[in-house]
Amino acid sequence: MEIFKNLTVLSLEQATVLPYLTYRLAHDGIRIIRLEHPIYGDPNRLVGHNVVGEERMNAYYLCINACKKALTLNLAVPEGQDILKALIKELNVDVFATNQLPRNYKKLGIDYDTLKAVKPDIIWFGATGFGPDSNEPAYDPILQARSGLMEVTGEKEGDPMVLGIPLPDMGTSEHGYGLIMKALYKRAVSGEGSCIHMSMFESSLSWMTVPFTLTSLGRTISRRGNTHEFFAPLSVYKTSDGYVYVAVGNDRQWKSMVSQEIFKSIDKPEYETNKGRIEDVKNLNQAIVAITQNHTSKELIDLFNSITVPISKINTVPEVMEEPLAKKVLLSSEDPISGAKIVMPPSPNMTPFLEEMGRKLPFPPRFGEHNNEVYGQVLGYSEEEINRMKEEKII
Repeated sequence: MEIFKNLTVLSLEQATVLPYLTYRLAHDGIRIIRLEHPIYGDPNRLVGHNVVGEERMNAYYLCINACKKALTLNLAVPEGQDILKALIKELNVDVFATNQLPRNYKKLGIDYDTLKAVKPDIIWFGATGFGPDSNEPAYDPILQARSGLMEVTGEKEGDPMVLGIPLPDMGTSEHGYGLIMKALYKRAVSGEGSCIHMSMFESSLSWMTVPFTLTSLGRTISRRGNTHEFFAPLSVYKTSDGYVYVAVGNDRQWKSMVSQEIFKSIDKPEYETNKGRIEDVKNLNQAIVAITQNHTSKELIDLFNSITVPISKINTVPEVMEEPLAKKVLLSSEDPISGAKIVMPPSPNMTPFLEEMGRKLPFPPRFGEHNNEVYGQVLGYSEEEINRMKEEKII
């Protein structure tokens, strides 16, 4: 929608939680300008293999930074803070975002009160590990450990395990996305800006719905591997050429399953109800594997689909990317300099902006790539002034 193309987000960002949030906002067509320190920059730029043969353009950084512009700015010096204020005014910044520790807000001149004085209706967003009153550093696995997500992940008799994706990072980004959209609506209605503090810990807690409530009712909740606490059979089953996940969610689906010739041996009275199957889930799953390992994944998928019982092959990442449904929505980006190409997953819905772009996004920006454009054309600094600021490490 054209309305989003008129919005600008200025983001002092690094790592994952905030870059993923602004990447999501970029999918709506919002102009995203990322700020980085002129010496240190975003550490994620140095992680992963070197894709384009240049410094600070490594693979891990490329994942969530397409469709943005990049500036460098040293906010630890007064001139840098003056430039920040000029950027907010001249770019007409709608949202300022940061994932700095709270103790740095006033020191860098990025606290809400300071920026509100520059632009009264600004929406200020701060992502932290444990809220604005804590300066405890936090990375995604720390949040997984602290929030209980790690306790409920892994094999029943095994060690706690991290999730396969950084849910505290990306979950916080998704929650932040919603809060920013609410703040934009509030501003459209009332003309007022907002100050939003988003805690990764609170975001992580929000996913613990069943574990918290059942614990309060006296149940012991911990990791259970691939099975389900209340339904059976739901698990991973080995096939002759891979693995499938089968999810039998009710007694009718179970009856449909055991009505098939290959499963008749487990059509027992004690398994007629979900309660009976749960009580003997270990033996039940062993019996199912003894059957499924003699059949290909495709044979089992065709069979279960014919009786409307949920099943899926457990795809590798390359196989997922080749799925017809995935290929219809995957995004791509090509570096105009090196010719390197990357593929990225879409937002949860295909936005008008992504459709308009043909699902092809501008390549993730190089370190300080847009300094001359923004500082020169927007703020009006001469080439000599820009060179001076570079030499003095202001930009």
